[in-house]
Amino acid sequence: MATRKIPPKIKIYEALWAIADDRLEISWLLWNEGICYSSSWNKHYVIVYDESTNAIMSNDNGSYRKWYLGYPAIAFLMKKWIIAYNTLYSRALQGVAWKDINQTFVNDFDKTTDYVLDVLIKKGIDKEAFLQDIDMIYIRITQLNLHILWSKIKPPIGY
Repeated sequence: MATRKIPPKIKIYEALWAIADDRLEISWLLWNEGICYSSSWNKHYVIVYDESTNAIMSNDNGSYRKWYLGYPAIAFLMKKWIIAYNTLYSRALQGVAWKDINQTFVNDFDKTTDYVLDVLIKKGIDKEAFLQDIDMIYIRITQLNLHILWSKIKPPIGY
């Protein structure tokens, strides 16, 4: 079974933001499935998690094309508390226009990260504490050693 690649840290920011904007729905009937809406709310990503095989599927672009754990899957694992996170930071990211910021910086994750950190500082968030929390989440993702759950579903098209 193929192992998921480790995502760029910015995907953790995006996961916190998806939680903050309440764009994640977990099926309470099928506790291992969820849907995460895009920032525009015009498309959604499907997440399926199989705890018995430690495998997860999400049809966001990063998960589908680059094989890393995309932000919808990270958000899903956070909401299930498989990955612990500080709700203060997710709330601080509420309303950030992520897609627009990424497009402004032509998907330069470093520039996007710097911009978002400036937004958080302006909201009174301690930058160093936030970055330490991101590092802890990143370490937890690497420790999970998640596999790719088949079968893959193509990503949605649109904005």
